Amino acid sequence: MNPSGTVPTDLLANYDPGGFFDELFGGPGNPAEHTSAIRGRLSTFDFADLQRRAKDAERELYNLGITFLVYSDQDAVDRILPFDVIPRVISAREWAAVEAGVIQRVTALNLFLHDIYHDQKILKDGIIPADLVTGNQNFRPQMIGIDVPFDTYVHIMGVDLVRDGQGIFRVLEDNARVPSGVSYVVENRHMMMRAFPDLVSDIGIRPVDNYGVKLLEAMSEVAPADIQDPQVVLLSPGSYNSAYFEHIFLAREMGVPLVEGRDLVVRDDRVYMKTTNGLARVDTIYRRVDDAFLDPLAFRRDSHLGVPGIMEAYRKGNVTLANAIGTGVADDKAVYCYVPRMIKYYLDQDAIIPNVETNICREPDGLALTLDKLSELVVKPVGEAGGYGITIGPRATKAELEDCRAKLLADPSNYISQPMIPLSVCPTLVEEGIEPRHVDLRPFAITGRSTWVLPGGLSRVALRKGTLIVNSSQGGGSKDTWVLE
Repeated sequence: MNPSGTVPTDLLANYDPGGFFDELFGGPGNPAEHTSAIRGRLSTFDFADLQRRAKDAERELYNLGITFLVYSDQDAVDRILPFDVIPRVISAREWAAVEAGVIQRVTALNLFLHDIYHDQKILKDGIIPADLVTGNQNFRPQMIGIDVPFDTYVHIMGVDLVRDGQGIFRVLEDNARVPSGVSYVVENRHMMMRAFPDLVSDIGIRPVDNYGVKLLEAMSEVAPADIQDPQVVLLSPGSYNSAYFEHIFLAREMGVPLVEGRDLVVRDDRVYMKTTNGLARVDTIYRRVDDAFLDPLAFRRDSHLGVPGIMEAYRKGNVTLANAIGTGVADDKAVYCYVPRMIKYYLDQDAIIPNVETNICREPDGLALTLDKLSELVVKPVGEAGGYGITIGPRATKAELEDCRAKLLADPSNYISQPMIPLSVCPTLVEEGIEPRHVDLRPFAITGRSTWVLPGGLSRVALRKGTLIVNSSQGGGSKDTWVLE
């Protein structure tokens, strides 16, 4: 008997992954034996009970204020990130490879950032085109020659992974500026613990609720060297930012003040926080404000979000900013293509997690191939995020393809193209039952003296049938990600 008092039928009996690699069942010749106990428990759930618990969970997420803002042309709409109650499960063996691959990638990107803001050897050796880096809109000449603690530039990193038809993880893109979404990872786990204790218990799932502790440890490690008990704060653009809930969440998890630019002031090249007891020195700032808005004296003069003079305090080593200024050049979609070469150049290793094959349209061969096979490729603008501006060739209309072709010819440097990866799917609760939906994965890494990776990460799910775009701004949701012991 199940909790609703009826005789259960096998909820997964008629599930068909549609030929895709499935996160819960595996693929041909590669069954997911590590999920057998979880599948067994899921199969005993009553569909109506599963729906009821899912609605209860979504209502609780909204009541807790776990929301994000979606901007349209006219409005900013407060929404919850839809939560699917069927977890994605990763074995200990698979996770060991993901974890090693993420650490390798973060290490190489930090070496790259130190290099391009100092000797620029990788550019002089021709491994990456110099103009792609120094001409990049996210390259900050103000950072040249500045040393940062432990040569760590990317303190918080999110790496977007997909799994292809053979079940191989591949890197889709890097997020080295302000990767968001970790609050959902932790809250999704809390929600599963409350709503599905009968599914979660005794499975052996690695915890995620120590993220705030690890983040505070790293922020304290990278404080200026002469500080014994560093004051850490989280700098937010304010309540109109789409990720404001996450800013509140992270400040609370770390136990540090959440501040805005108007709460900070620079005196004698040191940063202070305004308090009821006067000014209090600030040593490390986990900033969720973009470079351009961080200091009106150094960047955009019309910014009201930043702190005048903070760049000079940073340059003199009196405060640490995480992530460092100028990290955006490391997660540019065109620079991404060269990360495997960076790994080889700096570490003399092959990339543990391969990239998705990518054509760079600024290069004549890449542009020609993209134009020739436009209907087969996914074309992405390098300066966009959130899934905007993407043309999925195999699913585009003739008019959409012609529009894409015109944009490519007008500004080829703004685009890359990739083959359409048959993204893995995961069983997902929908109105009609349990159906496959495409997923990706964003593991989060924190780097102070060394790098730590949160077990699991954010699994985003494309809730619309057949779509490959998982972004929350375009109707995607999330799942709890279980890494097994």
